Amino acid sequence: MSEDLPKLIATIEDQERRLVFPTFTEADAWALGCLLVNLATERSLPVAVDIRRGPQQLFHAGLPGSVADNDTWIDRKVRVVYRYGASSFLVGRRLAAKGRELDASQGVDPADYAAHGGAFPVRVPGAGVIGVVTVSGLPQADDHALVVEAIETFLTR
Repeated sequence: MSEDLPKLIATIEDQERRLVFPTFTEADAWALGCLLVNLATERSLPVAVDIRRGPQQLFHAGLPGSVADNDTWIDRKVRVVYRYGASSFLVGRRLAAKGRELDASQGVDPADYAAHGGAFPVRVPGAGVIGVVTVSGLPQADDHALVVEAIETFLTR
């Protein structure tokens, strides 16, 4: 892979520092989910969108071209965010920088965890990671970028 991993990791870390929600309600999940669906629909992206707070799924949509397997990927990416407290893309890129993958050596089953881009933590001051916003269906960097774009737009409203 020709990507500059240290630079990419620093960029993702900066995104996670900046993109913090003041609060995160059911209405916020709905508005953010609708924003993601609108962005994906305008671009004809074949994605599934999922937003959770704790174990509760607050928003889910499968757009044209998405498949049931996207939901399995969502579940696996979400588990990574909750376990490591960081985006699934950041966890995967940090491991790649060390020449490693998320597997049994980290105490997880790859059938249940995927350190691939697309799941981003919902972080609230004083509470930490309380939820996850996830997109699945595109190459991992694109899944991640779509979520980041939507969160940036949402937080600047």
